[in-house]
Amino acid sequence: MSTSSSNESQAASGQANTDLHTGKSQAGPSVSDGSPESQHDAPAASQSSAVQSESSEDSTGLVQELEQLRAQVKGAQEQALRAMAEMENLRKRTANEVSNAHKYAVESFAESLVPVLDSLELSLKVDKPTVETLKEGAEATLRLLNAAFEKNHLVAIEPAGERFDPNRHQAISMVPGSSVSPAVSANHVVTVLQKGYLIHDRVLRPALVTVAQA
Repeated sequence: MSTSSSNESQAASGQANTDLHTGKSQAGPSVSDGSPESQHDAPAASQSSAVQSESSEDSTGLVQELEQLRAQVKGAQEQALRAMAEMENLRKRTANEVSNAHKYAVESFAESLVPVLDSLELSLKVDKPTVETLKEGAEATLRLLNAAFEKNHLVAIEPAGERFDPNRHQAISMVPGSSVSPAVSANHVVTVLQKGYLIHDRVLRPALVTVAQA
């Protein structure tokens, strides 16, 4: 009996030791600070901090870029306003110049006609004019008038013997070309009844002419 009890006591003590050893082995990994999970948590936190830092830098860069764009838009608006003001001033100056051009268009021509008027008035002040003095006065006045025409590019159209040009000549009648000497070819001007005039290249008045029959 005593031998059997002693064996059971030893077996129980051995089982207890085994259980205690097993418990230590199971509990050991659960309290270890160097577990794989703890090692994975540290890099994740560091990566999150880096992402936040990059996001903050991106936000700062966007704000600066936005301020630059606003400054550029403001500068463009100011330039546009200045350009509009300059265009308005130019429009006003141009309108004023056109108005003055219309108002004083004949100023040069009128200035050149004043001596002609003076000559006519002087000729009329003669108490007892003779035919000779009247002729001299008329010739002097005509010279002044021709000078005024030349100064203002007023040119006479005298197309005798030239080909008829409906843009510069106005035909009054058709006559035989052999009616004058030397004879005139068909569709050419035979006689000039009234001179025409050009001012620069524009017809001021067409010449009145007779034209040779075809």
